Amino acid sequence: MNKSLRDKIIQVCDSKIASKGPNVGLSFYAFFANKNDNPELLMEAAEWWIMENKLDHFEKATKIKELVKFK
Repeated sequence: MNKSLRDKIIQVCDSKIASKGPNVGLSFYAFFANKNDNPELLMEAAEWWIMENKLDHFEKATKIKELVKFK
């Protein structure tokens, strides 16, 4: 996973946790705008989420943040 995607995931997780609490769930779509303006990066996130980690559609932001920090 490239550094910019890792940084974006951590930033989004921190923001969601701060605004909605530690039990907030999110999907990998949370890290992107509602348009497909960077399909390569979207596929990188999807592959990491689905193929590498076998995560459910929604996961707790705290879990995602920890996975990304140790990647």
